[in-house]
Amino acid sequence: MSQLEQTEARYRSLRLSAAADELTNLLAEAEANEMSYLSFADRLAEHELTQRQDKRIRRNRKMAAFPAEKRLEGFDYRHQTTITKRQVNALLDFQFIDERNNLVFIGPPGVGKTHLAIGIGHKAVEAGYRVLFRNALDLVEELELAEMKGELKKRVSQLAKYDLLIIDELGYLPMTRQARYNLFQLINSLYEYRSIILTTNKDFTSWGEFFHDDNVAVPIIDRVIHHSHIFMLGGESYRLKQKTTS
Repeated sequence: MSQLEQTEARYRSLRLSAAADELTNLLAEAEANEMSYLSFADRLAEHELTQRQDKRIRRNRKMAAFPAEKRLEGFDYRHQTTITKRQVNALLDFQFIDERNNLVFIGPPGVGKTHLAIGIGHKAVEAGYRVLFRNALDLVEELELAEMKGELKKRVSQLAKYDLLIIDELGYLPMTRQARYNLFQLINSLYEYRSIILTTNKDFTSWGEFFHDDNVAVPIIDRVIHHSHIFMLGGESYRLKQKTTS
C-alpha cells in the first residue's frame, strides 16, 4: 500500500470520506498554489464540511417529499400582484422558523399558494432546516390510519421533529369528526414548538364550513394564526390563464 493509499484509508477510518475521495486532487492543488501546511489543512476541512452539508441538503430535500420542483426563482410576481418579491424575500432569513411562527397563504385555486409554499420550503432545506410537505387530504388520511392503529401520538411526535411542516390545500374537502380531532392533536402539538406553512382556499371566517364544527375550528384557528404571517392572495387563476392563452 502506497503512502497516499494509507493516508486515504486513515481518513476513511476517521469517517472523513469526502477528504479521502478528493485527497489526490487537493494535494495537486496545494502543490500548484504552494499552500502552507495550515492552508492545506484548512482546505481539507473546508472540503469535508462542504460535502457533508451538500449530502445533508440532498437527504433533507428527498425527505421533504415536495410534489413538484417549484422554485421561488420561477414565481411570476407580475401575474400575482397581491404579494411582492420583497415580502417573500423578507421571509428567507427564516426568523419565522427560529421564532416558531407560521405562514398562512389564503386565496382561490391557481393563484400561486402552493408554488410559494414549496419554493420557501426548498430555501429552508438549503438553509439547513428539516422540512416536510403534505397535502392536507393525505395528511388527514395519514393521521386517521395512525389513529386506527393506536399510533396517533407516535405519528404526531414524528411529525413534530420537523422544523417546518407544510400543509397544502386545507379546506377543499369537509372533514369527519375523527379527522378534525386528529388534526387538532397535530396542530396543538406543533403550537409554539414548530412552524407551519398553511395554504387554504378559505378565509378563517369560513373554516367552520369544512370542519362542520366551530368548536373545533376556533381552537385550531387560534393556534394557527397566533404568531402568524398571513397573506391574502387574489387574482385570476394562473393555471386557467395559461390554458386559455395556449
